[in-house]
Amino acid sequence: MDRRTVLKGLASAGGMALTGGLAAPALAQGAAARTLRFVPQANLANFDPIWGTQYVVRNAAAMVWDTLYGIDSSFQPQRQMVESEEVTDDGTTWTFKLRPGLKFHDGEPVLSKDVVASLTRWAARDPMGLMIKAVQQELTAVDDRTFKWVLKQPFPKLLFALGKNNAPCAFIMPERVAQTDPFKQISEYIGSGPMKFAKGEWVPGAKAVFERFADYSPRQEKPSWFAGGKQVMVDRVEWVIMPDPATAAAALQNGEVDWWENPIADLVPVLKKNKNISVDIGDPLGNIGSFRMNFLYPPFNDVKARRAVLMALSQEDYMRAIVGDDNSLWKSLPGYFTPDTPLYTEMGGEILKGKRDFDAAKKLLAESGYSGQPVTCLVAQDQPITKAMGDVTADLLKKLGMNVDFVATDWGTVGARRAQKTPPGQGGWNMFHTWHAGGDCVNPAPYTAIRATGDKAWFGWPTSPSTEKEVASWFEAKNLDEEKAAIGRLNKAAMDDVVYAPTGFFLNYTAWRKNVSGVAKGPVPLFWGVSKSA
Repeated sequence: MDRRTVLKGLASAGGMALTGGLAAPALAQGAAARTLRFVPQANLANFDPIWGTQYVVRNAAAMVWDTLYGIDSSFQPQRQMVESEEVTDDGTTWTFKLRPGLKFHDGEPVLSKDVVASLTRWAARDPMGLMIKAVQQELTAVDDRTFKWVLKQPFPKLLFALGKNNAPCAFIMPERVAQTDPFKQISEYIGSGPMKFAKGEWVPGAKAVFERFADYSPRQEKPSWFAGGKQVMVDRVEWVIMPDPATAAAALQNGEVDWWENPIADLVPVLKKNKNISVDIGDPLGNIGSFRMNFLYPPFNDVKARRAVLMALSQEDYMRAIVGDDNSLWKSLPGYFTPDTPLYTEMGGEILKGKRDFDAAKKLLAESGYSGQPVTCLVAQDQPITKAMGDVTADLLKKLGMNVDFVATDWGTVGARRAQKTPPGQGGWNMFHTWHAGGDCVNPAPYTAIRATGDKAWFGWPTSPSTEKEVASWFEAKNLDEEKAAIGRLNKAAMDDVVYAPTGFFLNYTAWRKNVSGVAKGPVPLFWGVSKSA
């Protein structure tokens, strides 16, 4: 009996024994209706949305911290914490005014000095922030509600940068918190967002709790992704950590939890048969699987070794490992940008097309100088997506003749270890798996993983001057045709240098009980607007 059959059998049983005796909370009927129990994609092992880029951290942070602007479902930045902005005719001086009455969770007002400190910390870690920092003349507080950003040259996508939903987001924190070294984690989780983090109830590996912030004043506009009114309809959101899919499926069927962020495709047929459960694609923009290599150390510091992986890699193997036999849930992806979006291109992607050539790949690997040293692969076992890809990768690298050091661990550990630049044998790594939300990959502005700025790049620290040249060309493009031309050249440059290896495009389901309403499609789980009946 294979893994999929076992999972389906366990989930369809739906018994209490499967959830380890997890009992529904002993709450009065009204209180139960005001508590939303949610199974996130992974454990919330750390909670600094600037220090790292894990989606699970970003998703939790979006409840606790707010942003100056919010990107809506049309990828347009809309005012969020900002009441108004002015920009000079030459585009170099921006003056922003905060909405009145904004408060942090400790009761203190949100002031311009908090914004200045927060943006300074964010800009040290975010690719777009670094671009702004490079042209910044000064960022100063004018008065309690007004701050000014003076640039040496225009940065037309400034508002997009302040509102984007890919990590790290430009979340606003109290000045004292934001003054934390951006390369060290914060220890105080005070925001001004619609929910407060109940630090005293946080048990990493088990649960995280968020409580409605009574003093939050949502905007009046209709909510759309990170934009509009973030009206919280429940008193508490409890994240219940359940890394085992069968356990999560049983808990959802039994009513022990209300919403499961990302049920695996194998269990969706079981969930769809339950008359009390709704199942749908969570984000139509989907995800791009990622095989991320470390440019700092052999063997992947040599482009020949990275290209050897591309020559042998079968995206179908990876995608079927993630989504199973449903062909509607995946596509091959000979490129880096989200399919069916205006800038999608396959230029330079021939290496991922056609029959896989292991002989040529082995020859190229030998030319790279690979001599049998261990290749440390970080593979999170509590993430079905990364676990599935990791199993395929272990087989792939062994077939190429590599000595695989397979580190089976949890997602929180991967998140911490991938930030280490030490050699693989000294706590570092050679590769890890992740995925990138399709909404982050529609163009280079929010696409952290495509940047190739070496030491300042995302984990793996790829260096590719030709890729960065085309990123700049896209930013400078004056119309869609110029953007498309730049993206075609960028895709080819990134593929030639193998900034990372895309393992394919796939869709994810989300599932919730039918007494929960307001679940919206989007690149993150959007908790505002979600209500629950008894």
